[in-house]
Formats: sequence, structure tokens, C-alpha cells
Amino acid sequence: VQLQASGGGLVQAGDSLRLSCAVTGRAFSSTGIAWFRQAPGTERRFVAAIRWTGESTYYADSVKGRFAISRDYAKNTVSLQMNSLKPEDTAVYVCAATLSLGNIVTATQKKQYTYWGQGTLVTVSS
Repeated sequence: VQLQASGGGLVQAGDSLRLSCAVTGRAFSSTGIAWFRQAPGTERRFVAAIRWTGESTYYADSVKGRFAISRDYAKNTVSLQMNSLKPEDTAVYVCAATLSLGNIVTATQKKQYTYWGQGTLVTVSS
């Protein structure tokens, strides 16, 4: 599985931005795709995840209600729609994949994901 993230940029607080993760290679019903983010000087943290079938999603508390993860079946991409952006959302966003997603609620650890794409920078100015 190969992943390619795109869509980052510089926006103002309150604006929206949509990130995209292009997924190539074999994916199965047990595949999970997640977004993580890493702000300067901090650890990479979980943002959101989706089962490849699209039947379930999960979000970090910090983005719940503002971000939405979805899958585009035609384009084989996973998108992260980010609304009401805050300066604290500033980070490099990275998409990751696992071929053995179990309970999505517990799939928030970096070590659970085998495949990683490159990051895309999101900067939110105040």
C-alpha cells in the first residue's frame, strides 16, 4: 500500500481546508486509513480514522465536530475535511494505513499502522 497526502496550505482561523490521501495498492475490508498530525516540537498524534469499507470512523476529541474523514470510492482516496480551523491545528498532517484494523476506537496508536505517506503542512494563522 502506498499513500500520498496533499491539500495542505496556509489559512486563517475559522477557515476550512480539505486534505486528500491517495491510496494505491491492495486494500481490503480490514484496511484502516488514519490521519495523524505533528506540530513542531511535539509527538505525532492521532486525528481520525476510517475503515476502508467506510462503515465506521473515529476522531480525536480535539477535532470531533470540526473534522470529517471520508472515502471517495471512485478516486480511491481518503479525505479529511477540516472546518473551523484553529491555530492549534497547525501541524504536518500524515496519512497512514493498516491492513488489520480491529476495533477502530482503539486504533489510535502510531505503532498500529504499517504504511505511511509523506506529510502535508497545514498552517492556521490567528
